[in-house]
Amino acid sequence: MKRQHKEESLRWFTQAKDEFEDADELRKRGRFYLALFHFQQATEKVLKAYLYLRVESVEVFLTHSISDLLESVLEIDPDFKEVIQAKKLDKYYILTRYPNGLPGGVPSRFFDDPKEAEEAMLLARNVVELVERKIAVNGN
Repeated sequence: MKRQHKEESLRWFTQAKDEFEDADELRKRGRFYLALFHFQQATEKVLKAYLYLRVESVEVFLTHSISDLLESVLEIDPDFKEVIQAKKLDKYYILTRYPNGLPGGVPSRFFDDPKEAEEAMLLARNVVELVERKIAVNGN
């Protein structure tokens, strides 16, 4: 693998880990709408970190969809089937940020369920940990 791809992968992985930790802090503070969005973002970024190590095509990086990214990753590595449920995090990409995504609702008030935030945290954590193991296995 080209050196710049390893470096780029590490940059994305570092950002994803930091974002996951920040999201978890937001979850603990009860700022669920922000936590949900950042769990989605951390998962997206960690999948892109993995893809930087495994693909040459930049087309896979043009999406923000975890579902789409998981499809790309699954073509390379079937172990990602164990985290396929993380695609549920896609619903937090828009709805948690824009009032017009929730007719009649406001994201900062609508997303108020600590159990929902904990489930999102667990989904994101599973992907982050899997990618971390995969990167370590590849010596990166």
